[in-house]
Amino acid sequence: MLNPYGFPARLRKSFEEGAFLAVISEPILEELADVLSRPRIKDKYGITEDDIKELLVLIEERAEIVSLAGNVAICRDNDDNLFVETAIKGQASFLVTRDDDMKFDKGVSSFLLKYGVTVVSVSKFLAFMNRT
Repeated sequence: MLNPYGFPARLRKSFEEGAFLAVISEPILEELADVLSRPRIKDKYGITEDDIKELLVLIEERAEIVSLAGNVAICRDNDDNLFVETAIKGQASFLVTRDDDMKFDKGVSSFLLKYGVTVVSVSKFLAFMNRT
């Protein structure tokens, strides 16, 4: 959401405008802070520490934060399970991701559909937002 261009910029703008309620958990916030602080990411997108802090504060203030029990184990990549559990605990309608493992894993999609959650790409989520 720090990329000032394309789908990430449109997603952030929609979030800032309150077009949707995001659901997040502490482990995801921690992972986000860690990933954004990596030199490779900071250099690629020209991100400063202030940019990272601003985004994290925005998310903490506007997103619904849910607690996780760590009892979901459906993803090939164990680290992705926290995203699935967050979507379920937050009663999300969509799990928006750029992760191909999650988008194309029929087992994950089927599992989430039992909870009313659809896995979509950022572009598909934005297209859905534009229709409503």
